[in-house]
Amino acid sequence: MIGTYRFADMTVRVESLHPDVHELCRGYHCDGMPEFVVHTTQGDIDFERERSEAASAAELDTHTPTDGYLETLAVYRNVAEAMPKRGVVLVHGSCVAVEGAAYLFCAPSGTGKSTHTRLWRELLGERAIMVNDDKPLVRVGNEGAVAYGTPWDGKHRLSTNVAVPLRAVCLLGRAECNHIERLTAVKAYAALLAHVYRPLDPLALSSTLGLVDHLVSSVELWRLGCNKHIEAARVSFAAMSGKDTL
Repeated sequence: MIGTYRFADMTVRVESLHPDVHELCRGYHCDGMPEFVVHTTQGDIDFERERSEAASAAELDTHTPTDGYLETLAVYRNVAEAMPKRGVVLVHGSCVAVEGAAYLFCAPSGTGKSTHTRLWRELLGERAIMVNDDKPLVRVGNEGAVAYGTPWDGKHRLSTNVAVPLRAVCLLGRAECNHIERLTAVKAYAALLAHVYRPLDPLALSSTLGLVDHLVSSVELWRLGCNKHIEAARVSFAAMSGKDTL
């Protein structure tokens, strides 16, 4: 099965064994010559199953994913492996855009990054749109960084097929009282790298490290300690957007 899609301004042909990935990516379909091809095999699917079973065992999850679903993960892994040499990285985070600027929140799974971007949407209403709630792509260039929606958007399936200039990256943690501070590139680099997909290919990994280094020099960097109340969104939005009022 073959389909052509547009991810992070790159045209990609996907050759798959199952239809699931084409259903997932239907909102990103495009025409034209591909800049690279992703071809998945049963071996790719088996690799994802091994990783899934290890994660499920750690979480005591008895759900058994289908080969079709696992192939969607394999496709994105292959896309993420190919992107760094083209100036793009995959970041595990929840990205929301407001009035033409994107804000990317990164944190370990279960910490509350999706909850926090939901609070932004509650606070700002239609002014805020979800770019991607789980695994956006970020292009890093000489003129800054751009965040892109992708169909790999987490369990809540929140994403939009948009490209938005990335203004800030925020490392999020839980706290009883809401507080936010600016970070230097030196302080943010290692923490942000932990949330960036690190390719298995050594050359792609080297490109990724360079892109993350460029990224932390291109956007504002913040650390947020927050609770789950709407005031958390008020605090972070005011600081990161520079707007004291809504």
